Amino acid sequence: MTRTAREHLWQQHITDWQASGLSGMAYCQQQSLTYCRFVYWRKKLTDVEPVADETGASGFARVAPVVRESTTDGLTVSLPGGVSIAGLHAGNIELLGTVLRQL
Repeated sequence: MTRTAREHLWQQHITDWQASGLSGMAYCQQQSLTYCRFVYWRKKLTDVEPVADETGASGFARVAPVVRESTTDGLTVSLPGGVSIAGLHAGNIELLGTVLRQL
């Protein structure tokens, strides 16, 4: 079987599995497929490498200092959409990590 034929076969299995509403394991049992092989092909065929757009965006947010009339103690983090987290300091910096992991 050629590589293209193998990819087509597994792509059809992935499509059928998604339409079935079954778990991956149940679909594999129903179709007599090896689950680890199914997972390999599902990842291979559904994971797409991120591509930078024409502007060369890297996926990182631009960081720039913000000049404000009133000063606050500690660090302020401004996120897209107007969300700001202010008053961060050494005593609560772990809070920032916890919040960012949830986003």
